[in-house]
Amino acid sequence: MTGELQMRNIVKTFGPVKALQGVTFTARPGTVHALCGENGAGKSTLMKILAGVFEPDAGEIYLDGQKRTFSNPGDALEAGISMLYQELDLAEDLTVTENLFLGREIRGRIPFILNRKAMIDQTVEQCRLYGFELNPLAPVRTLTAGQCQIVELLKALMRSARIFVMDEPTSSLTEAEAQRLFEIIRRLRGLGMTIIYISHRMEEVARLADEITVLRDGAVAASAPASEMDIPTVVRHMVGRELKDYYPVRRSNPGAVLFEADNLKTAEGIEGVSFAVRSGEIVGMAGLVGAGRTETARAVFGVQPLLQGAFRWQGKPLVIASPADAIRQGIAYLTEDRKRTGLCTILPAGWNITLPNYPRIGMRYLLRLRKEQAICEEYGRKVSVRWSSPGVRAADLSGGNQQKLLIARWLMAQSQFLIFDEPTRGIDVGAKREVYQMLADLAEQGKAVLMISSELPELFGLCDRILVMRRGRLVADLETRKTTPEEVMHYAAVEEPRL
Repeated sequence: MTGELQMRNIVKTFGPVKALQGVTFTARPGTVHALCGENGAGKSTLMKILAGVFEPDAGEIYLDGQKRTFSNPGDALEAGISMLYQELDLAEDLTVTENLFLGREIRGRIPFILNRKAMIDQTVEQCRLYGFELNPLAPVRTLTAGQCQIVELLKALMRSARIFVMDEPTSSLTEAEAQRLFEIIRRLRGLGMTIIYISHRMEEVARLADEITVLRDGAVAASAPASEMDIPTVVRHMVGRELKDYYPVRRSNPGAVLFEADNLKTAEGIEGVSFAVRSGEIVGMAGLVGAGRTETARAVFGVQPLLQGAFRWQGKPLVIASPADAIRQGIAYLTEDRKRTGLCTILPAGWNITLPNYPRIGMRYLLRLRKEQAICEEYGRKVSVRWSSPGVRAADLSGGNQQKLLIARWLMAQSQFLIFDEPTRGIDVGAKREVYQMLADLAEQGKAVLMISSELPELFGLCDRILVMRRGRLVADLETRKTTPEEVMHYAAVEEPRL
């Protein structure tokens, strides 16, 4: 059993939407096959058919030349197909160990009793084997987004798979964790496993892939060995055009200081953090995962109370005791995990724009549905949301369009200082460019922007200055045009920064 996969003429529709239009896809054992495409191109749908989550309307699946049908995920797992999903699927109230062994618990000698020690020992051993650090007894709800991603990865690795599908596996990982993942992928490839790798990060595709298939609008736009498809070619096939000027040209002309944070300290580990952001300025915040970037944003937005420190708005003292205070003062926060802490995904997309804004649009006590519909359509046009109507569920939109809902929400709130935490995580190159342009437009309008990102190229492509965090402290405030990625990483990773 070598793990050769063929998916022939796969068709899948969801109501009026034709998600896949006769897709044929082949992946060979001992290779990494990258599957690329914009959000909504059909990548995840195709792989969910392979994993037994969806059944195709037409088409056939062959493993090692034998026709197979997967009616549910259990069928696919039994056939040796393991999938690491982009959207994490963990039981938050269970521990790391309990999540890893959920549905495949180790039984003890006494009936109905689990051998918890054996499961904990195996969890520790798997973490050691792959170089990850996790507390096996920690509840998943206490973990960071990156640690949750590692738990999902370990779940997939602990199954006896011969075809391994990875959907955006590095979206929440640190650079060091991502490097360990790449080593694991190369090791699995060397063992003859078939790896299908989905990523919007083109540099990862160029680094790992042996073969590349590009989907566009539910059909195969191109498929070839990686040696024959450079990054510009892949992007052109993805979006159907050349994607020039990836980062918008900005006329940087910052005005007066709008927001200041002075000597912030919180129970989440930030200490002595001080910075200022001017109107019309985009300030980046760099640092390794756990350095205190998100914790700083949470403090500014009133999610985490201050133990010490103060805020100023246009030079005057500012009190922020809750997110409601921050919103009233014109501060917005787009969180790094839009599904868990940003959106109500089961509600209509339009409601995700208007919910915090009802008093502002004259609906404090009584909803006027027709007016709300018109307002949602107006702001949807402003940020170019692709939806059939504001009534469609937020969960049914692509990642890029979900991010646009949050931007529209804070545009409606007339926010003057916007904090974007990993704004392009999990969205495709076309949607990324649209988000970059929105940030540039906000700065052009005189708003202040603080952008937290783990991707140095986008910090250097957009930001006027880059703040660097390490271990809860702000260790550098660098002018972008006078620094380098190497200097930023030095401050982020080296214990004693250069003076």
